[in-house]
Amino acid sequence: MKRALALGLLSASLLGCANAPLQLEPERTYRVEWIGERPLIDRSHLTITFGADGRAYGNAGCNHWFASYQLDGERLSFAAAGSTRKVCAPALMEQEARFLDSLGKLQRWDVSPIEQLRLWPAQGKPLRLWPEQG
Repeated sequence: MKRALALGLLSASLLGCANAPLQLEPERTYRVEWIGERPLIDRSHLTITFGADGRAYGNAGCNHWFASYQLDGERLSFAAAGSTRKVCAPALMEQEARFLDSLGKLQRWDVSPIEQLRLWPAQGKPLRLWPEQG
């Protein structure tokens, strides 16, 4: 009896130490690390924030972007994205165009074995993101 109680208490205490799995959280900013098969250009900063009101927004590398989104369990979709109209270096503009184009192709999300958020298109590799700290 004592052994079973001790084992039960140990199990309960270990469960309390486990981290909750990563979830898409409203009003949380995620930093993009990869767009499909390509990592981001050094020192570029792309972000996605999922607003609680169904609108997403962030930085596309050069411009700010915005779009409505729908989240239903693991299903995720974006309406066409809009953005500001600044002009940056050609490589940044190409990366930004790939990013904004990829948003309209997304269909689902999941979390990788290394706790990285992945946003998946119907075909191809996902956008890979980390929650911003702070």
